[in-house]
Amino acid sequence: MGHYSLETARSLDQSDSLSHFADRFYRQPGQLYFDGNSLGLLSKDAEKSLLHMLDEWKTLGINGWMQGDPPWFYMAEHLAARQASLVGALEHEVVMHSSTTVNLHALLSTFYKPTRYRDEILMDELNFPSDHYAVSSFLDRMGKDPDTYLRIVPSRNGRTLEESDIINAMTNRTALVLLPSVLYRSGQLLDMALLTSAVHEKGSLIGFDMSHSAGTIPHHLHDQQVDFAFWCTYKYMNSGPGGVSTLFVHEQHHHLGPGLAGWFGCDKKKQFDMDLSFTPSPCAGAWQIGTPHMLSMAPLAGSLDLFEEAGIISLRQKSLAMTGFLMRLIDERLADHHFTIGTPRDSGRRGGHVALEHDEAVRINEALKARGVIPDFRYPNIIRLAPMALYNTFEDIWHLVDILKEIMDNRLYEQYENKRGPVA
Repeated sequence: MGHYSLETARSLDQSDSLSHFADRFYRQPGQLYFDGNSLGLLSKDAEKSLLHMLDEWKTLGINGWMQGDPPWFYMAEHLAARQASLVGALEHEVVMHSSTTVNLHALLSTFYKPTRYRDEILMDELNFPSDHYAVSSFLDRMGKDPDTYLRIVPSRNGRTLEESDIINAMTNRTALVLLPSVLYRSGQLLDMALLTSAVHEKGSLIGFDMSHSAGTIPHHLHDQQVDFAFWCTYKYMNSGPGGVSTLFVHEQHHHLGPGLAGWFGCDKKKQFDMDLSFTPSPCAGAWQIGTPHMLSMAPLAGSLDLFEEAGIISLRQKSLAMTGFLMRLIDERLADHHFTIGTPRDSGRRGGHVALEHDEAVRINEALKARGVIPDFRYPNIIRLAPMALYNTFEDIWHLVDILKEIMDNRLYEQYENKRGPVA
């Protein structure tokens, strides 16, 4: 195979059946946006659905709860059901609620039921820190020292995890395993089916934080019998900053009911009875606590229109092609500049972004931003680059690497401080 060129990129764009979706996003002139794995861009569809919600609030007031289109009272279930096909869930197994970390606390309160013989939680050292904070504080609140009851699986190389290491770290005391579907730094995709099967064979439960995979990777949560999962919608699903998150509870556990109960988790038929006895919803809706954030959910309605038109399989195929193209260009054009790609090369082992490592990553990241590229920095040496199947092009990727080559060839990064801002 010969070297890739700008013409290669343009040819790939011409044959891309998803290329027309880019016109439905607000792409800023002179900007190359590669940070959709942290915050997705605004689409015109999402803007329209948000304005629709505002208009309903303006014209209907409180009547929007039952007269909205769809009724606000059922919005959290309605929008979650539309995500079900993206994650391989049954519609009644998902609901939108709060933020990922709040959802994790709610799920822990249900699924961590320590006994005399099973009382440990197993996590990995590369998981997103908020999950560690949540689990540690949850254990502490239960009077269980995290140093004793939280077992951490180490990484062999600081980038990736071996499924065998996770499985072998389980003991007869493991009650619950909590893992990421995709590692937020390196972009490694874990074998969720293998891990779920192994955990269940040992008599434990397993949950996944899918914040870095939902909306870019097809999942099979129901068929693989994952016990629970949760994810944000503002990354690959483009629901807007701080958009409401989604959680999944396999139907086999619905009888358990939520560990943290609130009035919006009531059976909808009884919610306004205002009975002091809690009657949980018979579906995942039971895991709601408070009133849904309607204006934060509204943009997702429009965004999901795009996903339903494009199809998650096609989006995954294009995403893999784009990250593969990016890695090949880095290999070919930046070989002399000491970059390391920390993301697995195997298409079955990577998510939707590429982790580019360099000792000068902080300053290179600043130089990219000064030239109109929006990347993502993770301490201490990773530049995350996420070409998005819905709105990036292969030509965008070519120009990104072209700019990066110019920065490195001319050492332009040296004019910036080796200091990151408060938000990286």
